[in-house]
Amino acid sequence: MSLRFERMDMNGEDPTVQVWCAGEDWCPVTSTMKLIGKKWHPVIIHRLLDRGPLGFTALQKEVDGVSSKVLSDALDDLEENRLVNREIVNQKPVRVEYSLTDLGLSLEPVIFAMRDWGMEHLEPAEDESSSMA
Repeated sequence: MSLRFERMDMNGEDPTVQVWCAGEDWCPVTSTMKLIGKKWHPVIIHRLLDRGPLGFTALQKEVDGVSSKVLSDALDDLEENRLVNREIVNQKPVRVEYSLTDLGLSLEPVIFAMRDWGMEHLEPAEDESSSMA
């Protein structure tokens, strides 16, 4: 089974990500997790939802603890899956700015629900060695 919805975004493009599924009713959950479930993906999406478009350095500061290589790889993956847009800003020096696509913006209720659930049910670790990693 392939998940697709018949609708177009504001640019007239198909805003869905095509995935293959075996037809199980949990397929949409696992497919969504495949797109956003990697370690830094939800944080990157959250920061772009919360702060708007950001340059690479500003985004790295917002995603505390991520290395340049890991952030770059995560942004490439999110861009490949059409959740993040990479735009070269014509300034001197030339810089790159990242923003969410319409598809990425549509994750707002999912990401904010995750944030809200965590705020309600999780407690800060007493020290970093006992935190979830």
